[in-house]
Amino acid sequence: MPTSILKYLGNLRTEMTHVKSGQVVVTDAPFDNNGKGEAFSPTDLMSSSLCACMITIMGIAAQNHGFSIDGATAEITKIMSSEPRKVAGIHIEIKFPANNYSDKEKKIIEHITKTCPVALSLHESVSQEVKLTYS
Repeated sequence: MPTSILKYLGNLRTEMTHVKSGQVVVTDAPFDNNGKGEAFSPTDLMSSSLCACMITIMGIAAQNHGFSIDGATAEITKIMSSEPRKVAGIHIEIKFPANNYSDKEKKIIEHITKTCPVALSLHESVSQEVKLTYS
């Protein structure tokens, strides 16, 4: 069974449906590449997926080790290069709520930023900069 089904809607827009859940994601070409920029672009999704993967794995680790990251927020900045046009870098700042994280918990969190599945799947030429802020 496929993971998702994509339909091209025209005007540089796609609609992707997650087969198991029925959830729908729409993409649009970015404004700087002939699009309207009215939805996530595919490269926006890729950059955001890196952070979502990190936070998801951190949540699993937190559950397994008896602490919480509930309420964590993140800002993701995608850096594009023009020759060739590609994602050159992804800058992420994750802010954690005040939980008095121990040194061990911080080490677990920091390790995940380098070892989540999306981080390991991206080409080494894509710079991944992650800043962790503990309140």
